[in-house]
Order: sequence, then structure tokens, then C-alpha cells
Amino acid sequence: MYAIIENGGKQYKVSEGDVVRVEKLRAEVGSEVTFNVVMVGDDGNVTVGEAAKSAKVTATVQAQDKYKKIIVFKYKAKKNERKKQGHRQPFTAVKIEKITV
Repeated sequence: MYAIIENGGKQYKVSEGDVVRVEKLRAEVGSEVTFNVVMVGDDGNVTVGEAAKSAKVTATVQAQDKYKKIIVFKYKAKKNERKKQGHRQPFTAVKIEKITV
């Protein structure tokens, strides 16, 4: 069984036992969170729309961390204009515990 969940304007395909990095959540490590369900699939049966909204995905927060740093470099030719910045996007790692329909 799998589900498509929505978080932070993105959708993730998850199954029970998966560890997924989602957009940062306001939750403590070890606490339980639930997600909006968009679709549920099970052995060829697909549930979408209002029927999928009744489904529930519960997960446990594993970690609050940041991704590896990326470099943002802006440059304008012949103008001696350069700007170098770094960015580390925060994320929350969650372990999918249960998918109930």
C-alpha cells in the first residue's frame, strides 16, 4: 500500500516504513504528525478525491536538520558585479508509521 501526501506545496509518494525528508515542520523530534492525503493505492485499487481525504497517514519525526550547502553566484559581465551566497534549506525527516484508509 502507498499514499501520495502533500506538504509544503510538494507531493510525496510514501509507504509504511519509509523515511522521507519533507519541508520543515513545527514539531519536536519523536512527536507524531499527520499529513493531507491526495491519493491512496493498494494492489491496483486507486482512491482519489473525497474518498482519499478520509485516509490518514501518521508519521514520527526523526530529525530536524539542513540540507548540504548550495552556492548561489550572481554575475554581470563587464560590470565588475559579483555576489556569492550560500544557502542551506531546512528539512524534517519523518518515518511513515501507518497508512489507514
